[in-house]
Amino acid sequence: MSSAMKAAKRILVLVLSCYIGISVLGCSSDAGQVQEEVSAKEAIPQNTADDTSAPEKEEQAETETETETETVEIPILSDCVEEKMGCMAGAAVTASEIEDEKVWEIITTHFNSVTFGNELKPDALFDYSCSTCPGVTTDTVNDREIEVPVLDYSRAEKMLDKILAWNEANPDRMIKVRGHVLVWHSQTPEWFFHEDYDKSKEYVDKETMNLRLEWYIKTVLTHFTGQESKYRDLFYGWDVVNEAVSDNGGKYRTDNENPSESLSEDRHGSNSSWWHIYESEEYIINAFLYANKYAPESLDLYYNDYNECNAVKRSGIIKLLEAVKEREGKPGEGTRISAMGMQGHYGIDNPSFSEVQSSIEAYGKVVGNVQITELDITASSDYDGSDAAKETEYEKQRKRYKMLYFAMDAANQKEGVNVTGITFWGTADHYSWLQNRSNVGGGNTTGLPQCPLLFDENYEPKPCFWVFVE
Repeated sequence: MSSAMKAAKRILVLVLSCYIGISVLGCSSDAGQVQEEVSAKEAIPQNTADDTSAPEKEEQAETETETETETVEIPILSDCVEEKMGCMAGAAVTASEIEDEKVWEIITTHFNSVTFGNELKPDALFDYSCSTCPGVTTDTVNDREIEVPVLDYSRAEKMLDKILAWNEANPDRMIKVRGHVLVWHSQTPEWFFHEDYDKSKEYVDKETMNLRLEWYIKTVLTHFTGQESKYRDLFYGWDVVNEAVSDNGGKYRTDNENPSESLSEDRHGSNSSWWHIYESEEYIINAFLYANKYAPESLDLYYNDYNECNAVKRSGIIKLLEAVKEREGKPGEGTRISAMGMQGHYGIDNPSFSEVQSSIEAYGKVVGNVQITELDITASSDYDGSDAAKETEYEKQRKRYKMLYFAMDAANQKEGVNVTGITFWGTADHYSWLQNRSNVGGGNTTGLPQCPLLFDENYEPKPCFWVFVE
């Protein structure tokens, strides 16, 4: 038995003793479950000498129990995921979160990859100057000089420098980075699509937009992954295009419904300023063409989307993937796509096991590799964050994550389908983006109406954590 598994067995016994009366680990039907009959004394070294001084021995046993509790180590999540599923285990993190020492400890202990929550998105690289252009300079694309917006890499670089320093000091526990994201209708300032970078003026034509698109992809990828970049070896992949398929009928996002002044700022509607200019998937194809042109061959290139298990939307995503694959070419020529990114923002009751499994298999048939990129679980509608509600919700969540784990594992067994990464969209519950999107109210005394991740507000592993390490 490996050291990780031995440690897992020890800590599971302790968890059982702490959660007695709670069905967190008590379902004998769960695969790989430790039976409840295992007693606490089996995890503690026993003194077999014949001794009648019971009081002294009881005191000694209590001391040994306390010592054992203090020294037991929790299994390393990324090691277990790699051993069980053969893939990376990642987490999303933002600039503020990475400065939280307890979050940093979780990341450096349990994950071997991270995705920046915001800092590599277009609005961040344009210094969050969403209303007006932050300033212009000149650059060259295909021997043509053009006027371009000024980029600000400082937020991302501060985070990358911290990771780079960690990797240099800990070569046996290195952390890789997933770039997120180059082309997205949301969090791309509206002025980027207009003449003179002024959203009050007309949209530019396709030729001009192609130059801007190629310039942006070239500049960002060269800065972070080019031969001269100190960050080159940190990145393992990059989301080239994000959420280009609408929830409405599985079609491409267009500007035909509920048009607004700032089409790109609408995340979950159908509006897209990219589509307004191109009126086709041409911008998607071009994005993968340019990414393949300027990215090193070692850098994976992805498409990423949510609600990806919905059958209608899935058909639209597959159409997109097939369109990209049709233009595939040699390195530096044509398109290149390495995997489909299934975001995995799931509810406590849906999608079903079969929907998750069949979606992974469907995407895998087109592009081969699939990654779960933003995994979290929305709480039940009646969850109020109270201690009593937590017990119930944590058990629901544990079962839900176990179902997802088995669905991923089942799909991974199919020929030609490979799950190559699992990324959770955050670390500790109180930092989750879902906290800002939910307002349960009622008896909420903790301020945590959502509990979507593997670690709680005290930075401790929850029952669902053990799904991935058992």
